[in-house]
Amino acid sequence: MTHTLNVQVHFDLICPWCFIGKRHLDTALARFAEARPEVAIEVLWIAHELLPDTPPEGLPYQAFYEKRLGGPAAVAARRAQVQAAARSAGIHFAFDQIASMPNTRRAHRLLTESASSGNTGALIERLFTAWFVEGQDIGDSEVLSRLACAAPADRSATDLRQRVVLAERTTTTGVPLFVFNERVTLSGAQPPDALLDGMYRATGALPLAAAPT
Repeated sequence: MTHTLNVQVHFDLICPWCFIGKRHLDTALARFAEARPEVAIEVLWIAHELLPDTPPEGLPYQAFYEKRLGGPAAVAARRAQVQAAARSAGIHFAFDQIASMPNTRRAHRLLTESASSGNTGALIERLFTAWFVEGQDIGDSEVLSRLACAAPADRSATDLRQRVVLAERTTTTGVPLFVFNERVTLSGAQPPDALLDGMYRATGALPLAAAPT
């Protein structure tokens, strides 16, 4: 058994599945930390730009997705699928309130600067919520500045180290992607139980209930 759990999370802030996956990861990490407090946890968020060619001012959101998916009916079907998956994570996406598809470069750079402030995890959560739930434009510098100032410190900052780096490659289609100790890889918005199982397998630990007596 190893006494360190290194978690890599590949994500982009415009991906609804990444928001769902982030919530499930929070749940799984809390459960793992409670069961195995002797294991030090470090989370590295790797930010990808899924749409790097988006102009700095963004694109009209509804029109973008209608063109991308083939029309209003296809968009409605995809959103219903996402909303259904989001319920278990306590999220209700306000897709109709989103006006602009942002370029996420500024938001990602903001996140890379957050490690010293001790609020990386909280700021990621705040940015996801601001865009997907409140319809705020996270490509706008003034909006980002306001959100950064308002983000609280991570409640688990003393027990959980988190930081963000920009992906070396500018694009990827495989987010969210979770890698535990470079041994176990899980793709997609996995439920907490699946993520927790990956953590146990990556560390060689057993849940306390399953540990031999």
